[in-house]
Parts: sequence; structure tokens; C-alpha cells
Amino acid sequence: MTGWIKFSTEDTRYYKQAKENKEEEEWPPKYVKFLMKFEKETDGDKREEVEVAFVDARRLARIRLVDCPQDEIRQHSPLKENGPDPVVDKDVLTVDFLTKLLRKKRVPVKALLLDQSNISGIGNWVADEVLYQARIHPEQYSNTLSDEQISQLHDAMVSVCTLAVETLADSSQFPETWLMKYRWDKGKKEGNILPSGERIVHLKVGGRTSAIVPSVQRKTAAVAGDVDSAEVSDAEKPAKGRKRKAKEEEVDGEEEEEVKPAKKGGKGKKVKAEVEEEEELKPARGARSRKAKQIGVKAEAEEDEDADVGAEVEEEKPKKKVKSTPKKAAEKAATPGTRKSTRTKK
Repeated sequence: MTGWIKFSTEDTRYYKQAKENKEEEEWPPKYVKFLMKFEKETDGDKREEVEVAFVDARRLARIRLVDCPQDEIRQHSPLKENGPDPVVDKDVLTVDFLTKLLRKKRVPVKALLLDQSNISGIGNWVADEVLYQARIHPEQYSNTLSDEQISQLHDAMVSVCTLAVETLADSSQFPETWLMKYRWDKGKKEGNILPSGERIVHLKVGGRTSAIVPSVQRKTAAVAGDVDSAEVSDAEKPAKGRKRKAKEEEVDGEEEEEVKPAKKGGKGKKVKAEVEEEEELKPARGARSRKAKQIGVKAEAEEDEDADVGAEVEEEKPKKKVKSTPKKAAEKAATPGTRKSTRTKK
């Protein structure tokens, strides 16, 4: 919600706090964008002079002048484009109407409630309160809600909006069980806890910060997002996808360590491929080595057999030599000093 109308003669603050601020608010108020003055009335009730200020710190609001009777203003643009009001149009905003509205769209249920063309008068904290009391997760798609959930949503919507209007948004009159009483401590360690001990977490739905209680508002069907992407690390366990991702990163780290020595030449991948190829070829090489050993053993056996045969031949040769040349051996043993001649006759 953006913008607020303030009167100089009446307190129209957003929500009345439990501890009243004794300091008087300045006039015109801060961030005023439009100021209208009404003179003092002399006839009738003799209303005193009053000023009306339009305050808009975010500068998102618009002011329109509609020329029509007061009772017919909702039949004129831009109000005629809005949906039924949970307080004023209870005869229109029935369970049947809400069921048809939810089933014909596939959007997060909170985004549907915040869209004024669907239903009027529901702002951010009211939507969170309604969904909390109906025990519905704000990201769940509208067309996945059961009949029982839609009935609970309708009852919570009418109840919350009616009480807020009847108390003129005086939060001190709101029940102590309302989420609205404890949702404002986002980012604080000691806050965001209900009296029952249940934890409040915050996430983005439809572009708006949303307060939910995961232990109460459980996902019963398809949702538009995951609560784990928000500030719920303390409330729920991380998604399985994250574990898988971490595991993949560990594996990648191990592979990088194996390829480290080849960093200088930039051939890490090549080295890794060669290592894998060597591992694949190991069995084949083992078979070849066993075969080679067998061939080597066979060759050694053949060499031993040849050596034995050769040894027998060599042993026989000297015997033949001694038998065939006894005279020559005697001639060789001549007397020292004598001259040998090849011409000596026998």
C-alpha cells in the first residue's frame, strides 16, 4: 500500500501503537504531496476549519477527481475495475465465488490476493495474516487448493478484514495469536518467534516480503518457488539439489588435483586421457607379458637342449683328434735348439 490521507483535526495514523507517542506530530506532515483546506462552516453543525493532507513517501500513488454522487463512486473508474470487498461485499465474495476465482488461475495464492482486480482491500500484512490463519503456504498455486482449504481461506479473509475495520486498525485490539503482532522483527536474532515457540521466516512472493510459519503453512501441492531460497536456513534443511552440486564440486576438485603436474604446458586434459588409456591397456599388457614369459621359458629350454648336444660333440672331438695324429704330437716335442724344417723327409 502507498499513500495515506491525514486530517488536521483527527488522528488517522496507520496503526495505533501500544505505547503512545506523547510528541505532537508536525503539520503539514512529512512527505505531504497534496494539501486541501476547508474553511470553517457557519451553518448547521458549524464545523471548524480543517486541512486534508495526502502523504506519499514512495511517490507511487495517484489522486483522481471523480465527478459523481458519493453512493455511485464504485461504479466509476478506477474503482469499478476492482474486485469485491471482503467487508462491504460479503454477499458477492462467497465461497463459490472464491472457488471459481482460484481455480481459473494458476498463480501463487498470495499474488492473487494482492491483485486488487481480483479482491479489493487486501494489502501485504493482511494477506500474510489471512494465509497464516488458513494454514496455506503463500507460494502454492491457486488452482491446487482443495475445497477445504478454500473454505478456510474464505473464513480467514472475512474475519481478519472485518476485525481490522471494526477496530479502525488499532493493533492493540488485535488478538495476541495473530501473526501480525510478531512479524516485524525481520533480521533480528531475538525476534521472529511466536509465543508458541514456532519460528517466523521471510521470503519474496509476488515481489513482496512475506512472513510465514513453515511448521503451520505446509506445502500440500505445487508451489511457485522454494522456501529454501529465502531466509529459512535455520528452519528447514537445504534442498537435495545443493547436496548434489556440492558433491560434483568435490569430484571436480579431485580431478583437478590429479591433473596438477601438467599445469605448465596446459596439457592437463591430455595427461588425464593418457592415464586413462594406460589403465585400460593394463590387462592387455599383462597378457602380453605372460605370453612373452612363456615364449622365453620355451626358448631357454631349447637353448639348454642345444647346449647339451654341443657339449657332447665337443667331448667327442678331442678323442678323434688324439687317435688320428699321434706322430705329429711327437714331432712337435723336438729338442730345444734344433731347427725344424717343413721339408724334412719321413
